[in-house]
Amino acid sequence: MSSIRTMTLSGLLALVAATAAPAQQRPPIGPYGSPPDAMIFYVAHGPAGACGLGCSDWIAAEGTVQWDSYKRLIAILDRQAGHKLPLVIHSWGGSNLNVAVSMGRILRDHGLDATAGATEVEACAGKSETECFALKRPGGPLDAKVSMPDPACDLACVLMLAGGVHRSLPDGAKVVLTGRSIRNRRAPNVAPEQRESLTVIFGEQYRKYLLEMGVEPALVDIVDGIGEGGRPMVMAPADLARLHIVTSP
Repeated sequence: MSSIRTMTLSGLLALVAATAAPAQQRPPIGPYGSPPDAMIFYVAHGPAGACGLGCSDWIAAEGTVQWDSYKRLIAILDRQAGHKLPLVIHSWGGSNLNVAVSMGRILRDHGLDATAGATEVEACAGKSETECFALKRPGGPLDAKVSMPDPACDLACVLMLAGGVHRSLPDGAKVVLTGRSIRNRRAPNVAPEQRESLTVIFGEQYRKYLLEMGVEPALVDIVDGIGEGGRPMVMAPADLARLHIVTSP
């Protein structure tokens, strides 16, 4: 299946991972009907080492991965005029995992590095979420720093992270995996038989993707073991290295 067709289908039927969302939701990114907390992207700048060794400029990705998030990622990469800034991922909420995979492939196609973290914009200090969002929405650059991701790096974060040529996590950062469920944004219910079949199909696609990215596909087995609605699992640091979710320095 072509990547474009995969992105199109991801807008309708997709595997979704639910995680905790911040107490205060951001304004919608688009007009009426736009999903809340949709992922946005903007360029940030900080002191030397702010986003890793020798790194002071990065692209912040924050919010919930929605059906059209890949379009905004492509748009900001197109504006970078060949500069390969790393992506700092901060995802939350019921993210579309198929689109997370598509964005991981986009990162790899562009030869970009990736990490997880929360981008704290200096100009947002003392401002409301709405005011802060208005500052970020044009795409930056904005003076900022990177802090520990909260919520932790979730399954959507891991799938995006996998696309990075070099993958890292801040010291002390956690990866929390949850189960998956099938959602159709145009219809509230999906038949049990279709749900089971699609879960298997998407799972095989994720295994292939992870293998291509250099990540152990056994990650999918761990997620399957959690099951829909199962108790979230905090991954041990040793497992992050064993499964190659992070790469060697």
